[in-house]
Amino acid sequence: MKRIGFLSFGHWSPAPGSEVRSASDALLQTIELAQAAEEVGVDGAYVRVHHFAPQLASPFPLLAAIGARTSRIEIGTAVIDMRYENPLYAAESAAAADLIAGGRLQLGISRGSPETAENGYESFGFVPEADETDADMARKHTELFRAAIAGAGLVYSNQQMTGQHVPLPIEPRSDTLPDRIWWGAGSRATAIWAAEQGMNLMSSTLLTEDTGVPLSDLQAEQLLLYRDAWKQAGHDREPRVSVSRSILPIIDDETRHYFGLRAQADAEDQVGYIGGDLARFGRSYIGEPDVIARELAQDAAVLAADTVLVTVPNQLGVDFNARILESIVRDIAPGLG
Repeated sequence: MKRIGFLSFGHWSPAPGSEVRSASDALLQTIELAQAAEEVGVDGAYVRVHHFAPQLASPFPLLAAIGARTSRIEIGTAVIDMRYENPLYAAESAAAADLIAGGRLQLGISRGSPETAENGYESFGFVPEADETDADMARKHTELFRAAIAGAGLVYSNQQMTGQHVPLPIEPRSDTLPDRIWWGAGSRATAIWAAEQGMNLMSSTLLTEDTGVPLSDLQAEQLLLYRDAWKQAGHDREPRVSVSRSILPIIDDETRHYFGLRAQADAEDQVGYIGGDLARFGRSYIGEPDVIARELAQDAAVLAADTVLVTVPNQLGVDFNARILESIVRDIAPGLG
């Protein structure tokens, strides 16, 4: 493991105890948490994108704002549902956000997952063809998006306006952004596909398959298959690989109040169904920092990844989460090298 980032789902709710009561709170506090995380030595600030839910949605204005208010920390998504995206508009927006951030964007994308809205992407104007699934459509959007950020000519110039008839790429563009696209893979097969496509790999706290082994071991196998497929594909750079974990150090009375009783209940993986598919959900790491460090040192996927994204309980506010992140950087990360 080389880097630690935080991952916020950006929930907001007027429920008692919530420090994030509106969409405005969620957006502004995400920017503030990125600033605080940079100050305590965290390496990345990532956001999850959901539609038709009281969570962070349109990511690029937020990423650009974080980029303008920070100077070192990586800025990313984990992940954007490509079923909803206009590939060319997303390419322009991603390039603009990356240029504002000085080339710090790490953009996680995926084919999407079960969600609150039924076929919500159709309301955005994207309907799969008769012979394709929504996952096929997401991959088609991804292909066009990646071609656009790489500078492919996508339309021809108007000869009456320009005096020539040549292919035009989207503008603006960020030359190195194509190497900083990640695919959120929920299975071993999709990880192999991501490697073949030349994208970095994001693996979350759940996999949409189960072989009866702990998530950490199944995920470690996923990462190994991905790296083998990358090598076989002959790409000319080293890929990056991230995994997500729920890490909640007990460092004071407040953290003990919120999470102390969960330490035992969440200490094991859970197996359930998502969208009709059997899935394995990873355990949470809750306890004293030295205990968590020892447990994470036995997590094969954490050790195999170069980046760990820590999911944060964002509704507890910026100060609370900054203290958690500071403890992870100071008390837990050194034990993982």
